[in-house]
Order: sequence, then C-alpha cells, then structure tokens
Amino acid sequence: MDTQTTTIDELKSGFSGDVLVPGDPAYDEARQVWNAMIDRRPTLIARCESTEDVMAAVRFASDKGLPVSIRGGGHNVAGHAVCDTGVMVDLSKMRSVRVDPDKRIAYADGGATWADMDAATQVFGLATPGGLISETGVAGLTLSGGFGYLRGQHGLSIDNLLAADVVTADGRLTRASATENPDLLWALKGGGGNFGIVVRFEFALHPVGPEVFFVAPIYAMEDGPGPIRAWRDYISQHDEALAMICEFSTVPEDDEFPQQYWGKKVFALVAVVTGDLDAAEELARPLRELGPLVTDFSGRMPYAEVQRLFDAQTPFATMRCYWKALYLADLPDEMIDLAMANAKAAPSPNTISSLWNMGHGVRAVAAEATAFGDRSMGWMYSADGVWADAADDAANIAWARASWLKAEPFGHEGRAYLNFPGHGEDDTLTRAAFGDGYDRLARIKAQYDPHNMFRFNQNITPAG
Repeated sequence: MDTQTTTIDELKSGFSGDVLVPGDPAYDEARQVWNAMIDRRPTLIARCESTEDVMAAVRFASDKGLPVSIRGGGHNVAGHAVCDTGVMVDLSKMRSVRVDPDKRIAYADGGATWADMDAATQVFGLATPGGLISETGVAGLTLSGGFGYLRGQHGLSIDNLLAADVVTADGRLTRASATENPDLLWALKGGGGNFGIVVRFEFALHPVGPEVFFVAPIYAMEDGPGPIRAWRDYISQHDEALAMICEFSTVPEDDEFPQQYWGKKVFALVAVVTGDLDAAEELARPLRELGPLVTDFSGRMPYAEVQRLFDAQTPFATMRCYWKALYLADLPDEMIDLAMANAKAAPSPNTISSLWNMGHGVRAVAAEATAFGDRSMGWMYSADGVWADAADDAANIAWARASWLKAEPFGHEGRAYLNFPGHGEDDTLTRAAFGDGYDRLARIKAQYDPHNMFRFNQNITPAG
C-alpha cells in the first residue's frame, strides 16, 4: 500500500463525513464553488459532518504539512474556499441553525447559509444582519464584515456576533467570546478566515418582519443622474431606517419590465424598511417619485422572500465573476457621474455595479471595537463583473479593475471591502483595509495560526 493511501486511511478512520481525492466520483462536484472561473484541485477534500470531523481534518493537514482552505457557502468571489495542493475542509453538510427566541440568540453551524438562518429566525419574527443573496454562507460574509439590508439599524453582521467556536491550527476547539479569548473574537469581527475554522456562530437577533417594506423603484440611466443625487441627499437624512443600494444593471428580456426598456441600462434604489409598514411606505414614497420610472417593484413582502430576490442573478457555478469594491469618503456629484459612466461601459449585460451608504448602525460602532476598524467612511462603491464566456474574461476583468481605479480618488484612505477583493491578487489591500489594527491582527494570527495554515483568504502574515 502506498504512502498516500495509508495517510488518507488514517483520516478516514473514525471520520463521519466523506474524504475525497482526485479520481473519486464526487470529487469534481465537491470542488466547485459559486464563481465558475475558479478551477482548483485540492489534494484532499474533507466533507465534514461534525466538529470532530473538522478537528480531525485540521490535525491531518498539520501532520502532513498541508495548508487548509475552508468552504462554508462557497460564495466568495475570489474562490478562497477551494485550494490547489492542500486540504479543503468543506462545511456544507454542517448547516444547522438553532434559535433561542427568549434570549434572542441564533446558533449557526459553520456551513449554514443565510437562507438557513432566515428560515430558522423568521419563525419567531427575528433576524440578524445578513447579505443580499440567501445562498451566501454565513461564515464568509460575517468574517469580513457583512453588509446587508439591516445595517442602518443593526450594523454589520460582525456587530451582532456574540461568540464563536473555532477549530484552530493545532486542531483544538477554542471558544471566543467577551470573556473567553476575547482577542480572538475581536479578530473574527472583520479579520476573515485567518484564525481558524468557525464551526458555530452565536448572533444577537432583532425583531424583523416577518413582513417588511421592500423599496425598489427603477429609473432609466438615459434620464440622467438627477434621481441618484436626490436619493443621496434624502437618505443622508434618514440613514438609520434607509441603508440602501443604488444598483446599476441592464434590463433583461423579461415580461416583468416594459419591452421598450429591454437591453437598456437602469438603476434601482433598493432598501428594506422594518417596523410599522404604513410609516415605512411613507418614508419610501419620495424615493419612488424622483422622475419617470421604468417600473417599481416596491411593496410589502416577507423578509425571507426579499433575501432571495437576487439569488437568480448568478446561479451557482454558472457565471464568471470578478468583483472589486472600495470605501468612499463621500458621494459627490462627480462620483455619481463616474459610477454611471462605468456602468454604461460594462461589457457584459449581466454585470452589476452599486453605490451603498454606510448607514447609522455601521457608523455607530467604535473603530477599536472590531478588527473591521474605522467606520468613518460614508459610502461604498462596488464594480461587479459577471459574464458567461471564458473568452470574455480579459475584457470583463479589465472593466472591473478600471472602474475601481477611476474611483480611487474618491476613496477613503485606500481601504477596500475584503469580501469583494477581485481574485485576491492585490495583497496590499489587506494591510490598508485594517490600518492601525493590522499589527494587532498579525500578533493574534501568530498565536492561533503561527505557520499560516489558513492562508487562502485575504491573508494576514503571522507576526514574527
């Protein structure tokens, strides 16, 4: 028996999940992630079903000197979930979510998606801030910040993270909370997957829904920037209730849109407003009267349904993606004009780009409270290339990078949102994103992962 077979048999002994290697029937499907551009071949895939499986997989990787990638939802645009020549620890079978409605706490396994979270919490009329696509993994979105519809009132996903159970590089299970290893909890709040594999998250919950008011008027770009400028001014006065996205896109050939707009560039002003729905509708009314409308999808809707609305934009392992985002100090008219010009120049009709206001709940958290750091930026701009054909890779990546670079003069201290990092090739962005907190993160990294086993991320080099 050769050495490889022997070592894999060592891992399989007592392993409740699946252990896959190249050539196994399920291997190619297991290594797929959401971005169809990503085509990597791990030495081994450990499809875990329990915390004990995760610990065994990490110990195996440590014994063999192999790095580890971590797959939660597999939705990261850079494809960090899957690695070449390493161990891919796949948590996609660990998706349980338990809710304590009296304490308003949700306990989510490391492989849970936001659809899993919303399904469990909305039974009780509760939610915690998640993303905009329900198939996104709770872990990946949370660990690098977590922007979503509820940020105006309740901040980022990390601002609601109470505790976590983490398998560190030595294969041990470590508790991170306000009273146990608080430095590790601080690092998890924005520091990404650098410090271990989170097998359970504990989140604070808030009363949300089950029905909310969804805001989604759509305006034609050919009618000019006036509605966006008015939107900017209005939400700046209401940024607790109105944490919004101005999303640029191309109208599909779909009967939900007037036929005269098919193939044309538009922008949607999107938000979720909670609480009293009559008041929410009145608050949103001015945003639906800023000029001629292409259409208006606004209305009362179950929160869990809103969370699924954008899922169909990029089906799993189907579209090719390259996304880059940066924070903006402010949103002057010139930046609005640039965002519109960039959107008009997008080479793919599937591409989207967007402007986000930070929202009161994000800005209310002190810089030193989380690894995410400073919250003084006012806005975020994201250029999200999405296309189908590999022959179009160069043109679409070039568009996203050029759009991002043109926006840099409006940026906030050179900082970028690390959940939208292109393909992770610009490693200088990581240090810039954390600013003064980077050195502290490097020391924590050295404590929990001194040999950089968890390096498939926006990587923080261990101190020393």
